[in-house]
Amino acid sequence: MKRISKILISFILLSSILTEPTSVKAAETTSATVAIPVNTGLVGDDNAEKSYALDLPSGVSAAAINTNSLKYTGNNTLDGSITVENGKIKLKLKGVANTKTLTDLVGYQSSFEAEFYTNPSNSIWRYSDGVRWQINEYSEASDTLISHDLPAEDSSIPSDHPPRTVVSAAPMQDTNYLKWYDGAKTKVIDSKYIIPSTIKPVWVKDLSSGTIKEPPKFKNGKVIVNYAIPWFVVPTGPDAGKIRLQTYEDVSDETTHPLVGHAQGRKYMVHVYYHYTADAKVPSYSYSGSVSFNYSPITEPTLDGSVVVVKPNPNPTKGDGSDLLVTLKVNGELLAFTDSSNIEEWIFYAKESGSNEVKMKKDYGKVLTSSRTFDDFKIPKEKFASGEYEQEYTLTVTVRFSKPLISAGGDIPSLTKTMKAKVGVYTGPQPSYMPDPTPTPPSGKPPVAVLDVPDTVVAGENFTISGGGSYDPDGTIKSYIWDTPAVVDAISGKYGETEYPLSATGTTQTVVLEVVDNDGLSGVTSKKIDVVAPVPQAKVEVKGSLKQNRRVTLHNASRNKADDFPLVESKTQFTVVPISGGAASDIKYSGSLSGVNDKDILFRQPGTYRATITVENTAGYTGTSSTTFVIVPDETPTVLISVPRESYRDPSNGNKASSTIDDLSFSPDYDYLARRLWEYRYDSNNNGSFDDESWVILSNDNENRLTFMPTQVGRYEIKLTVFEEFGQPTINEFVTDADRRSADSGTQNSIEKIITVYNRAPVTDWTW
Repeated sequence: MKRISKILISFILLSSILTEPTSVKAAETTSATVAIPVNTGLVGDDNAEKSYALDLPSGVSAAAINTNSLKYTGNNTLDGSITVENGKIKLKLKGVANTKTLTDLVGYQSSFEAEFYTNPSNSIWRYSDGVRWQINEYSEASDTLISHDLPAEDSSIPSDHPPRTVVSAAPMQDTNYLKWYDGAKTKVIDSKYIIPSTIKPVWVKDLSSGTIKEPPKFKNGKVIVNYAIPWFVVPTGPDAGKIRLQTYEDVSDETTHPLVGHAQGRKYMVHVYYHYTADAKVPSYSYSGSVSFNYSPITEPTLDGSVVVVKPNPNPTKGDGSDLLVTLKVNGELLAFTDSSNIEEWIFYAKESGSNEVKMKKDYGKVLTSSRTFDDFKIPKEKFASGEYEQEYTLTVTVRFSKPLISAGGDIPSLTKTMKAKVGVYTGPQPSYMPDPTPTPPSGKPPVAVLDVPDTVVAGENFTISGGGSYDPDGTIKSYIWDTPAVVDAISGKYGETEYPLSATGTTQTVVLEVVDNDGLSGVTSKKIDVVAPVPQAKVEVKGSLKQNRRVTLHNASRNKADDFPLVESKTQFTVVPISGGAASDIKYSGSLSGVNDKDILFRQPGTYRATITVENTAGYTGTSSTTFVIVPDETPTVLISVPRESYRDPSNGNKASSTIDDLSFSPDYDYLARRLWEYRYDSNNNGSFDDESWVILSNDNENRLTFMPTQVGRYEIKLTVFEEFGQPTINEFVTDADRRSADSGTQNSIEKIITVYNRAPVTDWTW
């Protein structure tokens, strides 16, 4: 027993040694990709470069990234290197430049939808006699102010109102604080891109006074407006068509000399609102692409960290003449570690880089993530008084363990992560080296543009472009603005169907959707569509029974996605060649393999063959496809018969022996048994051999069961020959009767095919 135990222990130890890995497997390297947000048609030189801080994919930590593998892929030019800072991938790209003409831009005063406004007036004076009125107004003909007298229309003394007339005023046309917009408050166009010859003032009738008799003229730098006094017809609203008396301002006390009698001064004002429209030719820039990198999933306890500049926001920020307060938040996270009970403390350090003054905070929580905020930094105003300043900070997070971690490199009592953060401040124009600050978001929530387009389309293929999934979280979408260059049919509204012409083949087109909501806010999205050549997708299908001497059909199952370029049937071409087991002469068909969509073929020999189809569409593009298939042999039937081993002659039936014989044959490949030939031979000399005997036909009537009634005592051998007919369609002109398979029961065990006929034993009766 002891010997057996030792042997067992030795076996276990040997098994352990054999299964022990001989080396430590390297950490698995995985690749990941982060997409650059697609931006197309960003106008203005301010968009010539853009800085990006991309979030890492879920499950990927900064510590796991191989920074040497960071790579940008796209049409933009990388400016500088790609880095990983504070848990984000940072890079700067130069935009792909283009020139874009913007039409129907609107110019407002200072802010979106703030119309230009003027309220000119004319002074109308009543003379001291109380019955005459002096009308002062602008003369377009002489471009000067003129005056003339008109008698009162009423009989009152003094006259209650000046006579009904139309007067003209011409205040100066205003362009101060002119700011151009492209349909939304967030899309400001710099005035330097405006084409001066296209600038046109536009009167806003709905906001202007109803006393205006005709659209104002914008001439000689003036707004020439003609309006009615003292009566006017209400143009719109529930009182439309009614006559109303215009209000006025008494300016009698503004005269330079004393008024006598019934003299009085009145000022009749008019309100005019207007804005400008123009076209602009602007540089536009597009951004897209992706950043790829390799990373090794964290398998050992690792400390990762990040820094967030809480204040100032935006960063960099414009100084206001006082010290700049800085708030930094330091985050720490333990990766590939779950035993939070072994955490003793978190320690956070923060200082200005290069300084010996260090601020420290602790967290004694037994947690896997921790953070602390340092809100007592400041940049003295003297440092950025000259224009601009950038302060770098060094931040460190350390986690200490109650019990050191055990690793191959030794005990680990703590882990530390050190990071950098920069805060910028300027007093003049924003420095070019600083990234764009995050703009202050406008009030309200902008709409969200959602674009549904295919990734790839074929030139000439009709497809749907839809923005129907767009939505506004706090209102309604008022308009859909599409930029779909090169399409045949322009898109309007929520969605539409269109196609790309043949000339767009091989290009990547960008579809841009901008939605504008009831607040004037906009949302933009875009997607790229690859336009590929309308090459038909050739496909040949092999149908029918893939068996020797059966009808096989080659079917054109090709697809042509280009609606404008259908397939030309006369150009369709089939070819069939043998690969193994057959020859070209074994491939039989009638007529031609060209210009048909279906072709019946018969294969005389089993083997492997290849069918190829070539199709062509009206654009001249061809497609070819092949398929390899196997023609199986036509199997012979399996013949089995069932016969009784012995039989007895019946004196009552002419001394004939009666034996029932059954056919148990079948076709293994599902043909059907068309004819059965039953035969027998008799061992006439009783020598135990049938070789010297001849076969006699028993039945040729295709019977699967028959009764054999021999008259002689002795041994009989039964044979069945079965003839098949094709169980699947064929092509009759290429087959003969010899191609039908047949077999007999010769291979069946002879003892199972022999009947021995005996005489029935005599019956005796011993009764007297």
